[in-house]
Amino acid sequence: MQAKASIRTAGTAGRPKAGTERKPVWKRMVLNWELYVFIAPAFLYFLIFHYGPMYGILIAFKNFIPTKGIWGSPWVGFDHFVHFFESYYFWDLLWNTLSISLYDLAVGFPIPIFLALAFNEVRDGFFKRMVQTVTYAPHFISVVVMAGMIITFLSPSTGILVHLIEKLGFEAPQVLTDPNWFKTMYVFSGVWQSAGWGTIIYLAALSGVDPQLHEAAIIDGASRFQRIRHINIPTIVPTMTILLILNMGSLFGVGFEKILLLQNPLNMEASDVISTFVYRSGLVNAQYSFSAAVGLFNSIVSAILLVTVNQIVRRTSENSLW
Repeated sequence: MQAKASIRTAGTAGRPKAGTERKPVWKRMVLNWELYVFIAPAFLYFLIFHYGPMYGILIAFKNFIPTKGIWGSPWVGFDHFVHFFESYYFWDLLWNTLSISLYDLAVGFPIPIFLALAFNEVRDGFFKRMVQTVTYAPHFISVVVMAGMIITFLSPSTGILVHLIEKLGFEAPQVLTDPNWFKTMYVFSGVWQSAGWGTIIYLAALSGVDPQLHEAAIIDGASRFQRIRHINIPTIVPTMTILLILNMGSLFGVGFEKILLLQNPLNMEASDVISTFVYRSGLVNAQYSFSAAVGLFNSIVSAILLVTVNQIVRRTSENSLW
């Protein structure tokens, strides 16, 4: 009898209990229809405006003729990519894009960290609130207004700063027209605009530090610098890692609008990047297929960089995007 009972128990061990069978997908959707209605706008947004336009990638492999449409245009394979890689301006565009991005990363990435560590050490009060407001207020200035401010202050003929430097007896640099100054102007104006806003992320991470750790470190005789080094910095390392991965993924995505607004024939040597070249080729010169191929190349390289850096970080530490 015991053997038969054991056999019956073993036979029904893997079966779900009565009333606990997994319901079909459509029944679960009906039961939770409110959740699907709630997520529907976001789903439709990404489907229509992000995944739908990917159909247009086909023109990168075609000789697109608007009157024939995408499917009616003849296939050319990878001819546009080969033409771009073999062109005389390929390496110039690649160098300008990488040099501006790496320059911006080297200068702009650590500054919010230093600001956040400094703000975290300042006691709450009017001075701290004022400095925080002053540093992150430029974030709300639009790119067009920012470019207009730069031109107003640094114009060789009417620039306020240019005239001020000349009245002091010095020779003012031609920042807007000299290619050697363009990258520095672009990077530091971007740092001024975004560094204060970036500190908010690190300040949010620093708010999670247990005060008892600092109290114990003070009792043990640790200085303020030692507490920053051994308590605060390790706390924000995961946040730093995630932001670094995201920045590396956008290494080829240099700000298109700002460069285009500050670009002129005199600084084109240093300001022409892949994104502005795509704009000029596609919308100005109507080379739709060629510009689509260049833009697709830019996106693929950015995606490869993002995945590669994420995998490297994942293997060397516990922090990664996925």
